[in-house]
Amino acid sequence: MPRSAFLAILSERGFIHQCSDLDALDAALAAGPVAGYSGFDATAPSLHVGHLIQIMRLYWFQETGHKPVLLMGGATSRVGDPSFKDASRAILDDATIAANINTIRGVFEKFLGPDVPILNNMDWLGKLNYLDFLRDYGPHFTVNRMLSFDSVKTRLERESPLTLLEFNYMVLQAYDFLELYRRHGVRLQMGGSDQWGNMVNGLDLIRRSEGAEAFVLTSPLLTTADGKKMGKSECGAVWLNADMLSPYEYYQYWRNVADTDVGRFLRLFTVLPVSEIERLEALRGQEVNEAKKILAFEATRLAHGGGFAFDAVDTARSVFEERGVGSALPKITADLMCGVPVVDLLVDTGLCASKSAAKRLIAQGGVRVDGVPVVGQDYICTSDKPIKLSAGKKRHAEVWPT
Repeated sequence: MPRSAFLAILSERGFIHQCSDLDALDAALAAGPVAGYSGFDATAPSLHVGHLIQIMRLYWFQETGHKPVLLMGGATSRVGDPSFKDASRAILDDATIAANINTIRGVFEKFLGPDVPILNNMDWLGKLNYLDFLRDYGPHFTVNRMLSFDSVKTRLERESPLTLLEFNYMVLQAYDFLELYRRHGVRLQMGGSDQWGNMVNGLDLIRRSEGAEAFVLTSPLLTTADGKKMGKSECGAVWLNADMLSPYEYYQYWRNVADTDVGRFLRLFTVLPVSEIERLEALRGQEVNEAKKILAFEATRLAHGGGFAFDAVDTARSVFEERGVGSALPKITADLMCGVPVVDLLVDTGLCASKSAAKRLIAQGGVRVDGVPVVGQDYICTSDKPIKLSAGKKRHAEVWPT
């Protein structure tokens, strides 16, 4: 059993996959506060639940008295991490990256509060002189070793082109760790298991350049019971920003996880005591739905706040439990699994006479999906269950997935 509270919690909840030196890290954490970071590239306006394991690990790092640091890849987002990708990422312009960083900040504040440092690696990578960088740090990296990492070998084995731009990503990430050590005393980098090669490069660079001891710690890459990568639903990413995925839809994502995933997800994505999670893990049959509701509520509460979590519970109850299949509401079927514009559904159900009328009603705030106001005329309805579509307070229809 680890001596440090942080590693004890991570071990009990399933966060640990690899560590550069677990015993030495445990001793350092037990001796006093340690500064540690996780990095996030700004390739979209929001993070998704695939990033959540890293955020939750930072949450526990903070809760156990250590000093989390968040690093946004303002510079590395221009390059794109090639790890286990089959193709190059799209190149983003500086304005898009800056806008993405701005919208992602709010996610971190919900989980970690407003005082955790949020840094941008553009502050140092953007000032590097290429020739000086090659001279000073190039000798510390060998192409032989870089080619040995699984993330690179996988790309080459699939005969997918790996550009020099992408190949440089692991060098830049290693330099990030060195800069954070020099500027903020950061001694621990935490990431997903697909980042192992990039992360140990940074470890070696700190040792070679500073003669100092640092550590890396990875978590397992998670897939759901059906083999899908965490963060993806049938029709797209499960975003953490409410303007990209409503709190109700976020709640429904967790409410609908497979029975076999419930216990694991309760440990990773809630802060419930493990004793309570063990009680919920023991539920069988229909009782598992109670555990799913608790998972959905707790996950939504962390991401969006208690008010939105309670609203999601009330909406789900009114739509799926109190309404019943025998409802007299008008019904149509639609391809909700892959998404249908709400404007089209308003016309198809007869709630609006035309698309222009539907758009006017949306602009007036008069359209709701499962009790949640629709914001934006481009809203897409997605669900694997029936939804209740409302035009005003008294006109409703049911849309059932095909």
